[in-house]
Amino acid sequence: MTDLTRKSCQPCAPGTPPLSSEQATGLLAQTPGWSLNDAATELSRTFKFKNYHETMAFVNAQAWVAHREDHHPDLEVGYNRCRVRFSTHSIKGLSENDFICAAKLNDLTAVY
Repeated sequence: MTDLTRKSCQPCAPGTPPLSSEQATGLLAQTPGWSLNDAATELSRTFKFKNYHETMAFVNAQAWVAHREDHHPDLEVGYNRCRVRFSTHSIKGLSENDFICAAKLNDLTAVY
């Protein structure tokens, strides 16, 4: 098993196909707590926190990871939760980049 947290996101070349459902399911095993939508085109997880301050600290740390990897999720933020959704828009589905970022976000919350 490859440690996704040691990888960096790479731009998808034009014409790159999205991951198949089987490929996405294989990578999902390396990102505990995340789930795929029915079409295997989106990866999501809701992170829960004690309060708004912890939620916003996570959002800011997540923004740093997204900026560094140049791969940005959709976020839904509430008082003590943040739902993160990844999909590689340029290929209209999932790429390894989505799983790399998901694994890195799991590391951010390992202390919670």
